[in-house]
Amino acid sequence: MGAAVLIRERRGLMAWLIAAGITLAALNLRTAVTSVGTILDQVSSGLGMSGAATGLLTTLPVLSFAVFGALTPALSRRMGEHSLLLAALVLLGAGQAARSLADSAVPFLAASVVALAGGAIGNVVIPTLIKRHFPRRSGAMTTVYSTALAAGTMVAAAATVPVQEAAGGNWHLALGVWAALAAVAAIPWLALSRSEPERRTTRARAGESGLLRSRLAWAVAGYFGSQSLIAYVMFGWLPLLLRDNGYTSGQAGLVLAVFTGIGIPISLAVPVVAGRLPDQRPMVAVFAGLYAAGFAGLLTGHALWLWSMLVAVGMGSFPLALSMLALRTRSAAATAGLSAFGQSTGYLIAGAGPITFGLLHQVSGGWALPFGLLFAATAAHLVTGWYAGANRTLEDEDGAVHAGRAEGDAAEDPAGNAGGDADGDAAGNAGGDAAGNAGGDDHASRGVRDRVTGRSRAGKGVHRARRGSGAAPARPAARHGRRRGAPSR
Repeated sequence: MGAAVLIRERRGLMAWLIAAGITLAALNLRTAVTSVGTILDQVSSGLGMSGAATGLLTTLPVLSFAVFGALTPALSRRMGEHSLLLAALVLLGAGQAARSLADSAVPFLAASVVALAGGAIGNVVIPTLIKRHFPRRSGAMTTVYSTALAAGTMVAAAATVPVQEAAGGNWHLALGVWAALAAVAAIPWLALSRSEPERRTTRARAGESGLLRSRLAWAVAGYFGSQSLIAYVMFGWLPLLLRDNGYTSGQAGLVLAVFTGIGIPISLAVPVVAGRLPDQRPMVAVFAGLYAAGFAGLLTGHALWLWSMLVAVGMGSFPLALSMLALRTRSAAATAGLSAFGQSTGYLIAGAGPITFGLLHQVSGGWALPFGLLFAATAAHLVTGWYAGANRTLEDEDGAVHAGRAEGDAAEDPAGNAGGDADGDAAGNAGGDAAGNAGGDDHASRGVRDRVTGRSRAGKGVHRARRGSGAAPARPAARHGRRRGAPSR
């Protein structure tokens, strides 16, 4: 009995450490992006950047998120998720420190790629860690993750200029301080990197190609991409729209700060609500409606701050997109595949948004034509979100069991996953029966695997025999329990 208590306490402590590590890492994932944006003029003039180089710098985030996000599953199989997130934070910190020392454009751009690679890897790994370690509380942990992400985004945008002013106008120091935050975030993962979950590679590799045949995977990618396109256009062009309509630079900056800050309370609420609903399509429709109304209002040229706030609330579709990565999968392996595919493909879609918006604005000399792009993105957002928000999972699709071919998760051993099966049990329910839950998960995973491989045909006969004899159908009951456990309650 005493040994069991010690095991539960150890798992509980490990779960808390993982939760703290995820929070600290999330605070860092956007600092390399938003810290530069606020002092872009000083950076480009100080480094003698051409217009093309400055444009490349503003495009690097989406390109890096797409490219390095796509590579993350392969890196995760080779290194392990804990070690990979540690490496991502090291890249993030080293890149930001290196570019703060750069005195010309090329080294600055190269160091930015290093930092952004770390952020891109973290984008994909963290949803997988949430699904693996907190499968029964994925909604709550996604709330923590998305809120920390929004807070880090806002703090880096708001604090970089004051730091620069306090440093006597030294933008090098203003960018370098964010490397220290990444170093702090790496500390928990130094310890956690010693306790990697068991890695299974064969079925995961086979599953990645299946994502290309999955309508659900493409719907999630389209939803993520259309949301990111809208977000990057608004972050880049909203201040200019406000100034064109009579706002001062200070007023436009204030509106943008509030626009960004609203994301924090929204991120607190959306994943929790999404996790409690079996079907997220009503939320998809509400956010799309807010976008459409906000864009229409901005085109009127009146009460722009009000319409900007309406669009900001619509940005709640971002934490909803993050929640779907866990809600549309049953296993951590499937979450990893969907996260990589959805985010990398989505960022490729989003990358064309700001450039196209700018070209349309330049050609037309006004805002009506470029806003047509936003309305088209909103329509795509609604269509893809309507499919992605329905109550289905990736494993349910015949051609998509791939990354979630649940043998990987069925065999993610509770002992080797230092706190991995402490997830829902020890972290939030220390009195729960860890052995029974692990067994239930194993039955759930075997049920999915059998359906995929065709071995379920024989199992159906056994099931009918059991039902006829009055025996309890253990496997369906376990699968049902697993399915209910996927979204956070």
